[in-house]
Amino acid sequence: MSDLQIDLVPCLRDNYAYLIRDEARQLCAVVDPSEPAPVLDALNARGWQLTHILNTHHHYDHTGGNIPLKEKSGAEVVGPGKDRDRIPAIDTGVDEETGWSFGGRRVRVIEIPAHTKAHIAFVLDGAAFTGDTLFAMGCGRLFEGTPDMMMTSLSKLASLPDQTRIYCGHEYTLNNGRFALTLEPGNERLKARMLEVEGARARGVPTIPSTIALEKQTNPFLRTRSPEIRKTLGLEDASDLAVFAETRRRKDSF
Repeated sequence: MSDLQIDLVPCLRDNYAYLIRDEARQLCAVVDPSEPAPVLDALNARGWQLTHILNTHHHYDHTGGNIPLKEKSGAEVVGPGKDRDRIPAIDTGVDEETGWSFGGRRVRVIEIPAHTKAHIAFVLDGAAFTGDTLFAMGCGRLFEGTPDMMMTSLSKLASLPDQTRIYCGHEYTLNNGRFALTLEPGNERLKARMLEVEGARARGVPTIPSTIALEKQTNPFLRTRSPEIRKTLGLEDASDLAVFAETRRRKDSF
């Protein structure tokens, strides 16, 4: 059981930042702060001092809070070293080789390009912060990569232990699930999950975190070998990559 506390902080319209608190070492990191005010409010409400800012990629809706939060707290900014020119106020660049350490706690860094060329995930204590690569029942758009790159990146994440909790960058789950049902309407686990998601959103409750196991069961971008998805797409005998690329193409216009 992890002794880290992870608190979700809604930002902008549908973004999530995350506070990661190590009480014993008096450390607190925020992941992907799109804007400062909600993060500062959350810190003040808990009486926590920000020590680190973690960015999964350079997009402004994940880094917009970097500079004001750093000015306020002196926090160390950590992000993809291969994209340091686009990470505001970055102090420490990381990649798969360097990894990172949060108060002596090993943090695995996984390079998962496609949404952006240097996108990374942070994995620690059974939690993966996946930014805009792996969503609950979805994946990010291919702004700086190819279907092959994204499928490879998702495969890296899918190889994590099934119980790994997934903390992604946006509350897209309801729309993602509706799309998934157009491809795999016979998936009973997917239908059950959608009932849970619809109920949560009706109550204004976040659908995050997910888990790797749940994504393998319900996320079409991790289910390219599903006979039903292949039949829906008319790609029964196609490669996994062809199925993935067509799924992404259809989601882009859904």
